[in-house]
Amino acid sequence: MGKGKAEVGTPKYLANKMKAKGLQKLRWYCQMCEKQCRDENGFKCHTMSESHQRQILLFADNAGRFIDSFSSEFMTGYLQILRRQFGTKRVAANKVYQEYISDRHHLHMNSTKWHSLSEFVKYLGRNGHCVADETEKGWYITYIDRDPETLAMQEKMAKKQKMDKDDEERLAEFIEEQVRRGNKEEEPSTSSYTELKRDNEEETIKLDLKLGTNIKMESKPLKLEKRPLEVADEFKKEKKFKPGASSSSGFKKPSALDELIREEEIKKEKSNRKDYWLAEGIVVKLVSKSLGEKYYKEKGVVVEVIDKYRAKIKLLETGDKLKVDQAHLETVIPAIGKQVLVLNGGYRGNTATLKEIDTDNYCVTIEIASGPLKGRIVNNVQYEDISKLF
Repeated sequence: MGKGKAEVGTPKYLANKMKAKGLQKLRWYCQMCEKQCRDENGFKCHTMSESHQRQILLFADNAGRFIDSFSSEFMTGYLQILRRQFGTKRVAANKVYQEYISDRHHLHMNSTKWHSLSEFVKYLGRNGHCVADETEKGWYITYIDRDPETLAMQEKMAKKQKMDKDDEERLAEFIEEQVRRGNKEEEPSTSSYTELKRDNEEETIKLDLKLGTNIKMESKPLKLEKRPLEVADEFKKEKKFKPGASSSSGFKKPSALDELIREEEIKKEKSNRKDYWLAEGIVVKLVSKSLGEKYYKEKGVVVEVIDKYRAKIKLLETGDKLKVDQAHLETVIPAIGKQVLVLNGGYRGNTATLKEIDTDNYCVTIEIASGPLKGRIVNNVQYEDISKLF
C-alpha cells in the first residue's frame, strides 16, 4: 500500500507545509497543470501522469494562444507591481521580479515567450512601457505613466520649469551679445582742432551779432543763419505703417482666398496634430531624474527615433548616448533669429526662423523657411511644438 498523507499536526505534516510554502525551482514547475514539483524525480513522475498528458494535448491544439495568454498575464502582473510599489522611480528589474514571484500562485516565466528576464526587460523598453537601461549591476527600468491626469500635471510643471530656465538662458545670451558688441565697437573719433591764423596780423576783426541793434560790420561781415528743425517731416519719414491698423476707410474684410487658406490651415492642424513629436536633428533637454542626477537638465541632439515615442540622443557636453522616452524630454527654445524645426501641428516637418517669444503665454512667432509656404508668419506657436535645430 502506498503511503498516505501525514496527519494534521504531526512533524511530517509541518515539514511538508514549510517545504510547500517556500519557492521551488522553476524548472520543475508545470504551468498547464499549475503544479510545483520538489525535485527532478517528482517532475518526471508528473509528466507521465494521465492528467498531465490531457493538458499537453490541449496545449498542442493551439500552442500560440496559450503562450500569448501566459505572456500577457505575466507582463500585466509585473507592470502592476512596478506601477503600484515603485511608481516612476528608477529601480532594478530583478528587484521587481522578486516582488512578483513572492506570490506563490504567480504565473511563471518559463511558460511565456521570454526565456530570460533580460529579454523581457528589453521587450518592455522597445514597446514604450518602460525606460530600460543596462548597467554593471544589471538592468534598471523606469515606469512610464501615460495616465491623462498625470501627463497633464507633468506638462504643466514642465512648462513652468521651461519658462524659468529659458528666461535665464535668454538673459545670459543677451548679456553675452551686448558684451560682444561692446568689444567690437570702435572708440568714438575725437575732433581735431587747428590753430587760428590771420592773413594780416594788423587787421582788426569785428563781428556784428545783431543782438537787437543794427550795427554794421566795418570789416568782412560774418553771417550766421538759423534754420528751424523740421521735426514734423522727420517724424513722417521714420513713422512705420503697422499692418492691420485701422484706417479712415474702416476694417478691411478678408478676401475669399484668405478664408480658403485659413480653412486649409485648420484642416492641416487637425490632421498633423499627433501625440508624438520626436525628430532627428533637434536639440532636447532631459527633464527627468530617473536616469540619475548626472544627466538631469543636460541637453542632447536626437540621432535616431525609435518607435515614434523613444529616441537615441547624444549629449552635447559629455558625448554619452542614451535611449530615452519622449516623456522624459522637452524641447529647447533658441535665441531669436535661430533656426527651429516645427514638430507638431499644421506646419509639422518644416524648418522655420524664430521671430518673437511670448513668455507670458508660453508661445512664439516663427517664419516658415522651407516648403511651399516659405515666408509665412505663424503666431501663437506653443513651446512644445518647436525645437532648436542642431
